[in-house]
Formats: sequence, C-alpha cells, structure tokens
Amino acid sequence: MRAFAELLDRLSLTSSRNAKLVLLRDYLKATPDPDRGWALAALTGDLSFDAAKPAMIRRAVEARVDSVLFGWSYDYVGDLAETVALIWPGDPDRRPNREPELSEVVEALKAAKRGEVQGLIEGWLDALAPKGRWALLKLVTGGLRVGMSARLAKTAAAMIRPASVSEPPEPGGGEAVTTLEPVDASDIEEVWHAVAPPYADLFAWLEGRGERPSPDAPGRFRPVMLAVAIDEAVDFPKLDPADYAAEWKWDGIRVQAVREQGVAKLYSRTGDEISGAFPDVMAGLTFEGAIDGELLVWRANSEGVGEVAPFGDLQQRLNRKTVDQKLMAAHPAAVVAYDLLAEKGEDLRGLPLRERRARLEALIAGHQGDRLHLSPVVDYDSWEGLGVLRADPPVGAAAEGLMLKRWDSAYVAGRPKGPWFKWKRDPHTLDAVLMYAQRGHGKRSSFYSDFTFGVWTEEGALTPVGKAYFGFTDEELKLLDKFVRDHTIERFGPVRSVRAERDFGLVLEIAFEGLNRSPRHKSGVAMRFPRISRIRWDKPAREADTLASVMALLDSLESGGGRVAKVA
Repeated sequence: MRAFAELLDRLSLTSSRNAKLVLLRDYLKATPDPDRGWALAALTGDLSFDAAKPAMIRRAVEARVDSVLFGWSYDYVGDLAETVALIWPGDPDRRPNREPELSEVVEALKAAKRGEVQGLIEGWLDALAPKGRWALLKLVTGGLRVGMSARLAKTAAAMIRPASVSEPPEPGGGEAVTTLEPVDASDIEEVWHAVAPPYADLFAWLEGRGERPSPDAPGRFRPVMLAVAIDEAVDFPKLDPADYAAEWKWDGIRVQAVREQGVAKLYSRTGDEISGAFPDVMAGLTFEGAIDGELLVWRANSEGVGEVAPFGDLQQRLNRKTVDQKLMAAHPAAVVAYDLLAEKGEDLRGLPLRERRARLEALIAGHQGDRLHLSPVVDYDSWEGLGVLRADPPVGAAAEGLMLKRWDSAYVAGRPKGPWFKWKRDPHTLDAVLMYAQRGHGKRSSFYSDFTFGVWTEEGALTPVGKAYFGFTDEELKLLDKFVRDHTIERFGPVRSVRAERDFGLVLEIAFEGLNRSPRHKSGVAMRFPRISRIRWDKPAREADTLASVMALLDSLESGGGRVAKVA
C-alpha cells in the first residue's frame, strides 16, 4: 500500500503530463503482480467498491473525533479523504506489525459483506500513516483525482514494453534475443475488453512474456477517434474546404453501437457499456458491424417526420442501469450514425472516410426501423459560408456545432491534430442578478464563491434560474466576496441572501450551452453548464433579463429555428 500511496501523492503534486507518465511507468515496472494491476484498474476507473460509501467514512471518523471539529476541518480542507487522513487518531494499541498490501485491501473488500466493510477500513486506517490513509480512502471511494485519465494510464502501461527480450540460454551457451514491436495506448485499448483486473495477461504481453490477448471478441469496443477544437484564425488559412466533410455535431452523447455474431452492445465513448439502459435501441439494431454515432431521443412530429428532441429528454434516460416501458415510450432513443468502423467481420478503420461513408450510407439505406439514422453531410463551398450555417444552423439547437473531417482520413484512436476538427457554436448569454452566495470548500472555504442568480418576473420579483461557481479570476472572486459581505440581508446556515432590488443589485453576465424545461425548478427552466462570463458592475439591476425573455429563448430553441429540428 505504501508504494501505491507514494504514487498517488506524487501524481497529485505533478502537473506535467510527461512527468506523470514517467511516474506511473516506473511504478508499473517496479511493482509486482497483482498490485500493479489493481493500481492500473483504479487509475482507469475499472475498480470500484459498492459498499464503501463516503457516509460510512464519516460515521467512522465521527465515532473517534468530535463531530464539530471534523466538520470545521472538512470545510477548511475541502476533501473528505485528506481530512480523514490528517485527523484520524491513530491508536498504538491497534497498530498491526505491518501495513497492508494493495492487493490485500482489494481482495478483502471484494470478499467482505456490507456490514464488515467499515471494520476493515477502520483497521487499515489504524495501520497506515497519513499518506497511506489518504490513498486508501481515495481508492475505496473511487475518487482518485490525481490528473490521470484512463488513456494516459494506458499510455504509461505501454511504456513498460522493452525493445527486446532475451530467451533462456541454449545448452551450447548461445542466447537468443527477440526484438519486440512497440505498442501504444491504442494497441492496449484494442485488447482492453479482452482482459480483466489485475491484468496479468496484459502485463505478460507488454513485457514480452506472453501472447497478445485476443482483440477479436464479438461485440468488443473499438477505441474512439476524437476531434480537436479548431482555431479559426490559425487553422482555416491552412485548410482547403474541398478536403473536408462537414456534419452536425449533435447534442447527445457519443456512443458506439456493435452487433457481431449475435452479441449486441452499446458503449459510451469511454468504453462503458450502457446497453442495459437502452434495450429499445439494441432491439431495433439489425446490422452486423460497429457504428460510431450519437445517442439521442428521436420522436416523430405531427407530420410523421422524425425529429431530435432536446438534450433534457435524453437526460431522463442517462445514468440508469435499467429502464421501464413507460420511460422508453415517453423518451424513445435512437442512434444517429457518424461512421462505420466494421461490417460483417471486416475492419474498416484503415479505409479513408470517403469509402467508410459510402458503406455507411448503403448500410443505413437497407436498415429497417426508427433506431438508426444517418447523420447528413452539410453542403458548403467556403469556410465563410459554413460559418453562416454554424451561426444559424437549419437544424437549430439540436446540434451544438459542426464537425470537420478530412475525406481521406483513416479512423485513428485518440485525438490526432489535423484529420478531425470540432467547431462548436458560441454559447448563449443573459444578464442575471446575484441573489444568494455560499462559501466554497478547500482554498475557497473563506470566500463566498458559489452564486445563485435570477431574472425578473412580470410581477417585478426575482426568480432563480441557475448557479455558477467559476468563470471569474481570483481578483474578481475577492471583489464578489466583498460585495456579498457588504450587502448581506439574511443568513441561512452557510448561505447568505444578498440585497437585490430594482434599484440596487449586482448583475452577472451568464454564459450557458443550452436551456431545458424543468418542473423541479421554480422558474421552470434549467441551464446547461452555466458560468459567469462577465461581472456587470456597470449595469443597473433593473436592466437584467426577464423570465419572459428566457422563456422566449427556450421557445425559439424548441421551435422551427431551434432545438427540435429535422435531421433528414
């Protein structure tokens, strides 16, 4: 456990990508199986413990430490694992002779019944030093937060592969040397669904001690190709519009739909299987192959034409393990296809996009039902003309922007610069009045940094429409905090009500990606990804936006020029 704790500690304190790779590479080289495999599983998100909840950790520490002291400490530190690691009162009488190994912790938690988990964690906390306690709690709660993505962890794992390996000496004294082909993260992702923690067979292959795990399992996930954000001033002068296909970047979630040899699966872009939440989609897919696309809610309008529903409708079906018939009927999901990765056992990813697109069009033309649709190619002849379409797309807010893809590009895992670009729409903005503020955690525990803002109703009152806690600098945070303290009119625990009247109030310009109807909110709307884009010290509160203008924007997004729009 000590080596794993040291790894997490150094990763959390290191900002350099290359330095993180070296740290994890060296750890994987020096640490024996199965500890290194469990560490890799934790860093890639493939290791979780359902019985170890944060509430359990709180109960354990509050049984040994004054609850008020713990609450103050947690508010100041801002991280549960770090707070408990520092405040846990070690008992010399309970301290064992040695610290547990990482594999011991994992195997014990996997075998333990729910009622046994808290006792196990308390025993390990007694046995470990503060750094080890922190690593333990990060592990069991699943929130490592050390700046290491799953792909970056796989990249580090690929780096342990040697250039060559030596065979055992022959009787005559000769020693054969076998040169190994290099591998990268994409090679590991190709076989990832064929291996399981603690990945003994994966490490054997990487180190030249075993065969490559088979990547040919039916229904497997293919590593996803991603786009980079385009820099209009830098990139467009270098690009020829004739070389790039343009298509809408639909406002759903990126998925991969696979049907092979009777195995049907639906994956998120990170490789998590979500088939169980979308049985209606899986039942309606009849092709043989693998499709890259966008998952959306798809409804027929009064004329029987299929349309993309708002993202809020799709949210009703996300993050569910199962779904009932009523929800499927109310929010029918479908896949809008971008690309064809495999067909009838043939891997198409090495073909140019133009050929893959032709085969995708042919496949969808012969596909029955309403669960699979083709994402159309956008006609344009110049970047200026495409910019006009981006600013006012005919499909409205059903698309969050455009994708630009080279016609000759192969489907390459990762985010290569050049073949694919994304060109997202500019965010919406509105002016709202600051109404409430709450203290932050950790470094922000002494500042009011979480803000609730509202707009004017017809009656002349303010109604909350969203919350934001970023989009401002440290200097601006100090000014916002001072304003809150100087103009507090009421206190509700950690929340302060700020003076906000027609003739006095602080206006904030709020940027957001979209609007959804929400019966859970008093205003009837919910914002997507709101953030403070500007503090309007210059603007009177009476000139802030109204709820009527917000609803008018929502109506426009959902109507002919807006969110619910025809795809084809």
